[in-house]
Amino acid sequence: MAVLATTNLTLADWAKRVEDDGRVSIIVDLLSQANEMMEDMIWMEGNQTDGYKTTVRTGLPSGTWRNLYAGVQPTKSTAAQIVERVGNLEAYSVIDKDLADLNGNTAEFRLAEDAAFFEGMTQQMQAALLYSSQLSNPNQITGFAPRYNTLTASEAETAGNVIDMGGTGSTNTSIWFVQWGQDTCFGIFPRSKIGGLQHVDLGQWTETLSTGAKYQVYQSHFKWEAGLCIRDWRYVVRLANIDVTLLSGVNAANIINGLVRAAHLFPRAPRGLAPVQNATRPSGVVGQGRAAIYCNRTVSTFLDLQAMNKANVWLRQEEWDGKPVTTFRSVPIRTVDQLLSTESAVVA
Repeated sequence: MAVLATTNLTLADWAKRVEDDGRVSIIVDLLSQANEMMEDMIWMEGNQTDGYKTTVRTGLPSGTWRNLYAGVQPTKSTAAQIVERVGNLEAYSVIDKDLADLNGNTAEFRLAEDAAFFEGMTQQMQAALLYSSQLSNPNQITGFAPRYNTLTASEAETAGNVIDMGGTGSTNTSIWFVQWGQDTCFGIFPRSKIGGLQHVDLGQWTETLSTGAKYQVYQSHFKWEAGLCIRDWRYVVRLANIDVTLLSGVNAANIINGLVRAAHLFPRAPRGLAPVQNATRPSGVVGQGRAAIYCNRTVSTFLDLQAMNKANVWLRQEEWDGKPVTTFRSVPIRTVDQLLSTESAVVA
């Protein structure tokens, strides 16, 4: 019974979710997070059954300075193909029928439980987009951090887009400067399948125990097939090794300086964004894609405070759709709670 209590709702759980008059309680979700990267990402259907194959240029042809009566040797460009894979995140909610029916509001009771799955799986997907690696976890996807995890150019080309902010311990975080676009960086889902987090109400089922005993349950199925495709690594920059214990004072990382450096690493610098962002026709986008800056709540709080400093000319407080938004060069700074403050230092 101890195992069942950790995976299935019990009468004790039911009592915590129902008011004295039998109504389903409005649950205050203290575990909810702001993971605004999920709101910004452009999603595209894969061109493979389980991912996206992209072709990148790896070499350019060269010309010849020809003398009269001398020949010219033909040359060619070179290219390579990379396949990005998707992962399959799934979950089931199984509730004893008699338990769900106790309060007389079966649908409302089940919806309250389903909402927790939506939040939990969104947090899992956001964490995977940041930190997961298929090399160490073959069933998962490969996120940003494993691709930008060195300062040594001989180990990976992406090292050129990793900026060392000076932290050396294990109290570090990162800021990610990303330009989303169909030729730069986007989320993917399998070809001919539905994108996004899917929820299917499987209705009433008969559950059979190992003893052969049976009982009725309500089941819900949750499924999210997704991955990350970085077609052009130059349009993602990581400000790594930001020590969250040193965000102010003489030894603090100069985050504004780092963001300026990051903006100049892009082949085309990001400029201007409109408050409303549309996946198919991004409004107000100039350049290669739509840009955003992602940091955790600790850093975003610090940058908000910096924006209030009248001497500051890089950060601004703007209002988009009635909401205050801190921007850097008109690029929004977004909060991602799944970005850790306990990252190990990225080293050469």
